[in-house]
Amino acid sequence: MAEAMIEFQSVTKQYQGGQAAVDDLSMSIDKGAITVFVGPSGCGKTTSLRMINRMVEPTSGTITVDGQDVTSVPAAQLRRSMGYVMQSSGLMPHRSVLDNIATVPRLNGVSKAASRKRAQELLDVVGLASGLGRRYPSQLSGGQQQRVGVARALAADPPVLLMDEPFSAVDPVVRDELQKELLRLQRDLAKTIVFVTHDIDEATVLGDKVAVFAGGGKLAQYAAPEEILRAPANDFVAAFVGRDRGFRHLAFSPSDGVTIHPVDTISLAELESDGGPRADEWQLVADGDGRPLGWSAPGAGPSKVPGGSLFHKGETLRRALDAALSSPSGLGVAVDADGRVAGVITAEEVLAVIETARRVRQGAL
Repeated sequence: MAEAMIEFQSVTKQYQGGQAAVDDLSMSIDKGAITVFVGPSGCGKTTSLRMINRMVEPTSGTITVDGQDVTSVPAAQLRRSMGYVMQSSGLMPHRSVLDNIATVPRLNGVSKAASRKRAQELLDVVGLASGLGRRYPSQLSGGQQQRVGVARALAADPPVLLMDEPFSAVDPVVRDELQKELLRLQRDLAKTIVFVTHDIDEATVLGDKVAVFAGGGKLAQYAAPEEILRAPANDFVAAFVGRDRGFRHLAFSPSDGVTIHPVDTISLAELESDGGPRADEWQLVADGDGRPLGWSAPGAGPSKVPGGSLFHKGETLRRALDAALSSPSGLGVAVDADGRVAGVITAEEVLAVIETARRVRQGAL
């Protein structure tokens, strides 16, 4: 059984004249794991997060971190002992990137030189070029600012990292990159992370466990994401997860049974030479290293059609089906670890594997 790092014990937050923002919350948050709070607006997920570092004080109940009641620690000291990342990154505009990252170590009494050295090291950890350390927040993109926010939260090497909708203000492509970066960091650092989002997809991608909050600050279900998608605890959870939860559940199903078929490729030079090929079938275009560039449509000459999403060998059935369905040719492109073409997959065969897995789960085979 996993060791608990954070415990909520009958915690309620009641604002004067209104209903409870959080109502009798009891839960244990595992050490070294990512726990995601998800739910509609006004359900108490952010309030619950902020009670951990006493940005919000509970009306009743007890919250402990590593066995210690949070009210026994001065609020400022408690906050400096935890990392905190918010939606807007919250960087100080008049301070350089390095000085922003060094904020908490400096507050904890670490020398300026040592704090800046630690900040410089963290730029690499969060995937930022070292030269960005001299810039100011206004000179960075939204995604870069969020990475700086994560670096600042990690600067004092805290055991607990609180993240309040940190990726919701960036575009979908950057959001996907930041999610992957967070998972990479977690594999290396094994922090106890509490992450708030309103997006069930983000919750199931990131969370080792997911807490679904309902209106009135009630905890509706707390379980592994696979269980929430497979077996919602009640009608509210089922409705919140959405009618396409079966598709999301494929993200937890291995694609071992999907056949990858060999495929011939043509080079960009071949596509563009002599007006381009006019084959009567789709042809996959690849660069000199064998990485896919797109498709040549039947009889279309030298034009190249962008491809769909790529399927990396070993990914889930959801990734496999998405690659097949998003491809203009109807053939999903599978690539190896280096991004080179490994072959193609078909939607029909992916669906057959999905059906077999479904029947196995239901005991029909």
